[in-house]
Amino acid sequence: MKHLILAALATTALTSPVLAADEISEFRIGILGGENAQDRMASNECLRQKTEDLLGVETKLFAPADYNGVIQGLLGGTIDMAWLGASGYAKTYLSDPEAVEPVLVKVNVDGGYGYYSVGFARKDSGITSLDDMKGKVFGFGDPNSTSGFLIPSIEIPQATGASMENGAYFGEVKFTGGHEQTIVAVNNGDVDAGVTWADGLGNWEDGYNSGALRKAVDAGLVDMNDLVQIWQSKPIPEGPVVLRKALPEDVKVKMTGLMASLPAMDYDCYYGVAAGESKGFMPITHDAYEVIIEARKLKSN
Repeated sequence: MKHLILAALATTALTSPVLAADEISEFRIGILGGENAQDRMASNECLRQKTEDLLGVETKLFAPADYNGVIQGLLGGTIDMAWLGASGYAKTYLSDPEAVEPVLVKVNVDGGYGYYSVGFARKDSGITSLDDMKGKVFGFGDPNSTSGFLIPSIEIPQATGASMENGAYFGEVKFTGGHEQTIVAVNNGDVDAGVTWADGLGNWEDGYNSGALRKAVDAGLVDMNDLVQIWQSKPIPEGPVVLRKALPEDVKVKMTGLMASLPAMDYDCYYGVAAGESKGFMPITHDAYEVIIEARKLKSN
């Protein structure tokens, strides 16, 4: 597969002399929301250290409170690399087409790079479908999340025949702030149901193979036997790892190589960075996200 070829080629980049220190003084990695900031930093600390060793410059992690913090960091040049959701990439591109370039995408265990927005509720609530959600409180993550808002805000109204406005179908639509917050809010009964992301592969009781539910299970936040799936979107293209276009070319080559090599080099590190079990990263280009970009354009009109 392409990503395996790239990983092999990356050996050259990983063992070549460090040139980046003469061109950049530090490297900054942005981490999207999805779990609390402390856990996000811990999951990516190994990547920070490997990046610092590779580039020979101080490397810092940034875990802003919301998705927009990462997006604005990329646009403003204060963040150099991030794994964005498709909607976050679309917003970044629409704000400035020259800000970042997508280089890699996570590949699922089945070889695909799609995932789903998944609606879920507590099993003891008696809610089993969107039909049972009329008049109830639905939780969404971040306005810039693909699976946590953009896609469900398009597909759920198509299913219910009503808008997302409070009282139109749901009694109330709440933003929780992120995927982990949504999962906790549903589990605690603070909202009746919510949406998050999952690859849809593997077992429900494990939180599927990768995604926010899997991370929540791994962290001991939820028992999936207490939850039930009530809705699933059409497949969504997994978001890209992006690099700032203004970075020196050797830095971009090395970081692309590092990310592509990560599962072979240190799978435990990769598991934390990639939010669960998957094959690795493969090359991706802007063209893969044009549908999501058009969807964001429509939502902004």
